[in-house]
Amino acid sequence: MNEEPGLEILHKLEKEQTNLSLLQERLSKSAQITKGIGTILNTFDQRLSRLEETILPVYNETESLQKAQYNIDCTLQLLDNVIGYYEVSSNVEHVIEKGPGEGGIDLDKYIDALNRLYNAQKYFEKNIPQSVELINVSSFFHKGSDKLNAEFKIILDKYNTPILPVVLLDLINFEESKETKALPKQIPPEAKEQLIKISSWLFSHNRDEFLTVYGKTRGNVLQRSLNMLRNHQKSVSGGSVHGTTSSPMLKSKFPNRHEAKRQHSTRRLQAFERKANRMFLRASQTLEHSTGLNLGTRRASHLDTSYSGEEVDNEQEMENYLICVIAIHKLMQIEQHLMKDIVTPTHRPQVFELIVREAMDALVQEGEIIVTRAKKCIQRHEFGTVLVIFPIFKQLRSLKPDFERTIEQCDLIVKQKFESILLMLQTTGAKALEDFIESLRSDSVTQLPPDGTVHELTSNVIMFLEHLLDYSDTIGIVLVQDLNYAKQLEKLKPADQNKAFIGLYIKKVLVQLNHTLISKSEQYSDVALKALFRLNNNNYVLKSLQRSNLLELYLIAEPNCEQYYFASIQEHKKAYSQCWNKLLNYIECDEPFVHGDKLKDKERAVIKDKFAGFNKEVEDISKVQRGYSIPDIELRESIKRDNKELIIPKYNAFFNRYGVLNFTKNPEKYMKHKPDEVSAVIDRFFDVAA
Repeated sequence: MNEEPGLEILHKLEKEQTNLSLLQERLSKSAQITKGIGTILNTFDQRLSRLEETILPVYNETESLQKAQYNIDCTLQLLDNVIGYYEVSSNVEHVIEKGPGEGGIDLDKYIDALNRLYNAQKYFEKNIPQSVELINVSSFFHKGSDKLNAEFKIILDKYNTPILPVVLLDLINFEESKETKALPKQIPPEAKEQLIKISSWLFSHNRDEFLTVYGKTRGNVLQRSLNMLRNHQKSVSGGSVHGTTSSPMLKSKFPNRHEAKRQHSTRRLQAFERKANRMFLRASQTLEHSTGLNLGTRRASHLDTSYSGEEVDNEQEMENYLICVIAIHKLMQIEQHLMKDIVTPTHRPQVFELIVREAMDALVQEGEIIVTRAKKCIQRHEFGTVLVIFPIFKQLRSLKPDFERTIEQCDLIVKQKFESILLMLQTTGAKALEDFIESLRSDSVTQLPPDGTVHELTSNVIMFLEHLLDYSDTIGIVLVQDLNYAKQLEKLKPADQNKAFIGLYIKKVLVQLNHTLISKSEQYSDVALKALFRLNNNNYVLKSLQRSNLLELYLIAEPNCEQYYFASIQEHKKAYSQCWNKLLNYIECDEPFVHGDKLKDKERAVIKDKFAGFNKEVEDISKVQRGYSIPDIELRESIKRDNKELIIPKYNAFFNRYGVLNFTKNPEKYMKHKPDEVSAVIDRFFDVAA
């Protein structure tokens, strides 16, 4: 048992000794191999050293030769360039003398010649500043640059034809109808490409005179386009643009009852005139049907909103002005598109200002003339003419965003000019509105309608207010500057501020109108006529408010306005009924007479006096009140009905009671009118022809 483990250990020991001998043998072989490799590496290193000693001198010599060859080539090239600089003047002289453009040198070839001169000039300036060649090169270069500038102007002048009025109006018409239309090509593509090349070269060589040339030339084209449009407008309709339906004109807000004869040159002009006449006819019929007023026979008043010939001319000039403003905006867009590639972005603002300067100055001056005329109209209380200010102001405000986008990158002066026009119109409009109220307050016309009908002042005020409805948003903008309106608006807190502003203005106008009419009515000596005058005017105002949108706006500022007019009408009816008091006193049945009794002389005299007094009053009142006027049919019939209800029942009772009594031998003398006859007499009231 004990021997077996010992044998096993001896066996393992022998095995390990064998392995150790094998490892020592392999280590010895490895050492021999390492020694051999070291010997080989030493030999290779020696050989490399000998090779380097042999090749390096050859490499260095080759590098020196390459550098020498490179220097020689550079020198030759520089010599060629220098020789070329000396020869530039003679080589390009014929090109410069002939010049670019039609009949001259091709533009690319000409610009190449200028570039050669420019490079030569820079060389001589840097290296031989005292050289005679520098003088020659500089002279040719400046001469060539001047000719290139001249060619730029020649091309511009060749294509400086203004836009025809018909084309311009068509462009405006497409813009107004929200359609698109390509801008007219002022300069052909080939010519524009030449301008771009010339401007690019001139600008890169510090020759910016062409910018001024471009601005003035294109500005002249723009101004001529506008002048041709103005002349066209005058020639078409004697100063009016009413006939050109291709333009976004204002529709006549106050139809002219004394239309001047004009020569119509186009079918569109005639069609527009017929349309305007139909619009006026419908408006007239509506007014006459609702009020009984005949527009053709109205009396003149200093607040009359109808037009005289001079006022029509003023309106036409204002409309022409609006067309010119829209046209200049379209021309601005055309000019901006045209100069987009010709002028660099940094210089476009100043060039654009130069293009539009003259036109904008003229526009501002024309605006000032219009405002001055409007102010004169205000002083003469011709407010119908002044109303044209508002559509112009409205149109210009609507144009403002597009205009500002067009001139966004332009000189501030251009923006300020447009703003100045708007400010002038806004200030004048505000003054016109306030002066209109002041004119009501200080109205000096003392003559009143003898028949007590609606005063022309009232009809003109309503007409004035109705025309303001088309510009409620514009009126709001004008009135917002007035602190009094702004304070009142704070109390109302309306959903629509513009409507509230015009509502407040309507209230202010009608309140002042009422005060003025009441004051004027005191001139009537007849109480009945005074009451009828007030009644007619209040009824006319109420009906006018109800048939238009005026009432809706008035209610914003004064919720009880309708009730006020109803109450006022009833009050004036009651005041009118006082004219019957004397007559009613005659037919009061207050005497204790008994049928069949024999009347005393005194009693017969009393009855005779009653019948005689009644007859006289009926005849007198009928005679007078046939000449009174109540133009509104509904109101007229209601007054007649009230008169009958007040008189006929009492007279019927009086007639039945006293008519059977034997108070006179001549009953026909005293009992002239039976109750039904009195009713017929009342039916003939307010009718001059009855």
